[in-house]
Amino acid sequence: MFDKYFEDYQLGDVWESKGRTITEADIVMFSALSGDWFPLHTNIEYAKETQYKQRIAHGMLVLSITTGLVHFEPGVVVAFYGMDKVRFTNPTFIGDTIHLEGKVIDLKSKGSNQGIVTVLQEVKKQTDETVAVFEMKLLVNQKTLD
Repeated sequence: MFDKYFEDYQLGDVWESKGRTITEADIVMFSALSGDWFPLHTNIEYAKETQYKQRIAHGMLVLSITTGLVHFEPGVVVAFYGMDKVRFTNPTFIGDTIHLEGKVIDLKSKGSNQGIVTVLQEVKKQTDETVAVFEMKLLVNQKTLD
């Protein structure tokens, strides 16, 4: 997915990732790592009384998992440059399978050797509902390095 040099991208390029199912273990491990034990994610009885009627995955867990759904080619991709306009549009439940759909929406040269590729990312689950949307920016090398 991110295995092309800057000048090889074009506005409108699209791609789709493989899927990944969210598990209870994911939620427990993310809670332990982040320290976020908010009951909507970790307390079955609490979650039953919410509008969702069950536990939901942390939004940041969903975003973190999406990084594993993307291929970043070393030597081509320099670094993750940032994320803008993040929105969580629907809940992600234990057992949901998510994937990413990306579209290149901006290309900006950054010096003579690199550029920033901006991709509109939609995280979708098996029902085709979008659960998160964000713009991801990557710093990418050009083919010819000075």
